[in-house]
Amino acid sequence: MLQESTLMSNTLIASSMVQVSEHQVNEPLRNKRLPGDLAMWFFILAELTVFAVFFIGFAVAEQLNSEMFIVSKAKLHPVAGLINTLALITSSLFVALSVRAIHSGNVKRSINLLIISQCVACVYLVVKVWEYQFLFSLGIDIETNTFFTLYFLITFFHFMHVLLGMVILIFIGINTKKGAYKEDISGFESGACYWHMVDMLWIILFPLIYII
Repeated sequence: MLQESTLMSNTLIASSMVQVSEHQVNEPLRNKRLPGDLAMWFFILAELTVFAVFFIGFAVAEQLNSEMFIVSKAKLHPVAGLINTLALITSSLFVALSVRAIHSGNVKRSINLLIISQCVACVYLVVKVWEYQFLFSLGIDIETNTFFTLYFLITFFHFMHVLLGMVILIFIGINTKKGAYKEDISGFESGACYWHMVDMLWIILFPLIYII
């Protein structure tokens, strides 16, 4: 009788241990989720598709007009492109740190990091406008040749996305100050994801247009 009781106890203990183990393994899987809202990810996918068409078109045009593209790229200001790259990467870093802060409930730090990210993003805007003015001073515009037609179309399209991204970050910053993300931070994450997309696109644009 004692042996049966001991055997039954051991069985119950082993069963409990298995259940606990399964819970520990499955819990992280349940906690893993796509950051932000699904609608934002569909929007990001659509934007990436449009930019992919631009990139493919640029690459094809370059293959058909290689000499013209080489001469035209030499008229660009690669230092300006590098500064813009560093500015967007740095801004994206501060946005990522802001997301971490809002996850930990540090609202003030999150808002301050968003403000810093916006200030750094302004560097991109100023440098890009200066670069356009620099090209205009050389008599170069969207009608100069195929390269500059694509250059102005693609970079200005991206420029507008940067502006939209900054508006989104300002919006979520205001909402953060109002305490909108105390329970659900998906809206905050959605804005951050959009900004990271803008940064990633420029990382592709910079070598494609200025270097390669």
